[in-house]
Amino acid sequence: MYEWLKFFHLSAGVIWLGGMALVILALRPVAMARLSPPERLPLMADVLSRFFVMVWLSIAVLLASGFWMLSGADMKLAPKGWHAMSGIGVLMCVVFAHIWFAPFRRLKAAVLAADWPTAGKALGQIHPLVLTNFALGWLAVATVLIWR
Repeated sequence: MYEWLKFFHLSAGVIWLGGMALVILALRPVAMARLSPPERLPLMADVLSRFFVMVWLSIAVLLASGFWMLSGADMKLAPKGWHAMSGIGVLMCVVFAHIWFAPFRRLKAAVLAADWPTAGKALGQIHPLVLTNFALGWLAVATVLIWR
């Protein structure tokens, strides 16, 4: 059972980190270079809408599987990396919730209203938060693998 939980836990992390990598390193730069705001902003809003549903599902799997795996461990004896990964993971969830409930909502509303300056500002607020979560995600991976 533990190995299956670990598989789902890792799979959810791969989906979240991989999606952020795609958006940060491939989609956003190409969209910025090739598309005008009336084309780029609805595209980004639609892509993020789909991706963010996957993030919510990943968060549910990560929290449930992580809690289940940790519940069977003596946390006093658990590796320090487990504690760090747990804290970093919760922080990532908080950052994502902020993205979802604040700038992403503004982005969707501005795109619906065809208010491109406001939509661009909202998307500009999302970008550094996603970069932060991307860095935190890799930090969580590093801590759990390295810090024993």
